[in-house]
Amino acid sequence: MVSSSRKRMTRKASVIAGVTAIGLIASGCTANEAFFFDLPEPSTAEGPIVQNLWNGSWIAAWIVGVITWGLMIFAAVAYRRRKNAGVPVQTRYNIPLEALYTIVPLIMILGLFVFTVRDQTELIAVEDDQQQTVNVVGFRWSWTFNYLDEDVYEVGTPGVPPTLVLPVDEKIQFELSSPDVIHSFWVPNWLFKMDVIPGKVNVFQVTPNKTGTFVGRCAELCGVDHARMLFNVDVVERAEYDEYIASLRAKGQTGKLQSERVDYEGERPSERINL
Repeated sequence: MVSSSRKRMTRKASVIAGVTAIGLIASGCTANEAFFFDLPEPSTAEGPIVQNLWNGSWIAAWIVGVITWGLMIFAAVAYRRRKNAGVPVQTRYNIPLEALYTIVPLIMILGLFVFTVRDQTELIAVEDDQQQTVNVVGFRWSWTFNYLDEDVYEVGTPGVPPTLVLPVDEKIQFELSSPDVIHSFWVPNWLFKMDVIPGKVNVFQVTPNKTGTFVGRCAELCGVDHARMLFNVDVVERAEYDEYIASLRAKGQTGKLQSERVDYEGERPSERINL
């Protein structure tokens, strides 16, 4: 009898494990995605702040989850109804237990709130110590990058995404603006994004600390060509950055491009820029 009961429990455990494995495989998640972490590798000096908050939140969540699942399984096994057993004792309330499941979640929420506010305050702090300032104009459906200190610009279209070139290990101040609808300036490897709102200039600072090419995109559903509102970020050494700025000046892309209309032949009407 005992052996038969153990076999049933083993079969149930196997079924649960199998269903869980099938669910993870069917979802297409990696182990990191399924259990926690799996952020892009941060490429700014500020990125680890977000990474630590994210990882810490997941670790706390998994600790709570394991304890909760353990208590549920223990209760299901230890207090399962047995043959010929009467109705178990009914308890209307348990003050210590009710206080526990009221106070503990409150402490957890307050803890997450405190750590989030602390890190967010540091991330969005703007100090007047930037080495470069870039005005990012998000429009339907591409981007303009105005290099304010050098008085040059680069502009893209949905068909030809622009490239934002930045010097490595220099603090950059971004001033975000839009002439039409709300967009969102997002570089996944920076672990940071900020909305681009008409009539408002949002400002943030980051320090790119890894050279390379990184993808960027609009993270706010903004219209028919939202999916093509892409750009690239090239983080390069200072000498290469100076050469790039000189090349923009040589092409006549000087000044600040913000309000004039620019048409691109050969593109469909939705690809035309209305700044």
